Amino acid sequence: MNNYLYKITMKTLKVLLFAAFAVLLISACSDRDKNKNAEAGTVELTGVIQQPGMTTYQYGTHTLTSGDKMYALKSSTVDLNKFNGKSVVVKGTKVDGYPVENGPELIDVTEVKEK
Repeated sequence: MNNYLYKITMKTLKVLLFAAFAVLLISACSDRDKNKNAEAGTVELTGVIQQPGMTTYQYGTHTLTSGDKMYALKSSTVDLNKFNGKSVVVKGTKVDGYPVENGPELIDVTEVKEK
């Protein structure tokens, strides 16, 4: 009987170790993909912040013109009004699902520095 219990215990232990290893492997791959996606969406742009007025697109509180490209901006952490009309460097992340309706890309701003 002891031999039988030993075999069951060893099988159970093997299954539990395999399950724990699988969970750790899946978790590690998931975290790596999250970091890769976060890095891919991070942007740093230089340009002039403006309030857009009337637009054909319905998103963003401000725009940033950088060269010949325009971006829509939003932020819950930075008061973009303080930088209206100023040349700045903006850091943030691209918002998934944008652009829409032929509008600009939408950037969620996390930091702004005057240039």
